[in-house]
Amino acid sequence: MAGKPKLHYTCGRGKMESIRWLLAAAGVEFEEQFIETKEDLEKLRNDGFLLFQQVPMVEMDGMKLVQTRAILNYIAAKYNLYGKDLKERAQIDMYVEGTTDLMGMIMMFPFQPAEGKEKQLALIKERATTRYFPVYEKVLKGHGQDYLVGNNFSLADVHLLEAILMVEELIPDGLSQFPVLQGFKARISNIPTIKKFLQPGSQRKWPTDEKLVAQVKQIFNI
Repeated sequence: MAGKPKLHYTCGRGKMESIRWLLAAAGVEFEEQFIETKEDLEKLRNDGFLLFQQVPMVEMDGMKLVQTRAILNYIAAKYNLYGKDLKERAQIDMYVEGTTDLMGMIMMFPFQPAEGKEKQLALIKERATTRYFPVYEKVLKGHGQDYLVGNNFSLADVHLLEAILMVEELIPDGLSQFPVLQGFKARISNIPTIKKFLQPGSQRKWPTDEKLVAQVKQIFNI
């Protein structure tokens, strides 16, 4: 019997958080090996475990998987969260690329210099409410189904909920103009595996604070 997936990353969100979300949504238990120092990262590199010298890395099914999208797609396909055919997969990929772009802006926010944060926050709000959320609102309203693609729960739904919650941490009224997305948020949040992941004590990580920013800068020389 295969062991639990093992996730190698810092004890923060970053690019690994979407992988944590997806495994949790699929009901898959996982272990974490945190990278806490520059030496921890160098050991992974020197042992040949990182194909491109980068993390996230997930040990799973006898493989050492790297590159976030490759990891997400493998997990989604394995646990039937990646559509029923190529057309649905293409739709899922498009929606995930959109939420990835939005979340990428939010991930970088704690690393902004203090004098640039107000401008960055305004940009995040503008992009979320005029570029990204309107798309998902229109899609869900247009087909009148519970989920983004094929009326089946998928990676796209998990990713969108994660993005919504990230935006709301910075902009509490971020969904105020989007009633369909408000309903989507409530519905997906109550899926049992998701609901469990949202409870205190789960492996979901807290928003990035100054201490983690300093640690990440030291580990990755940034």
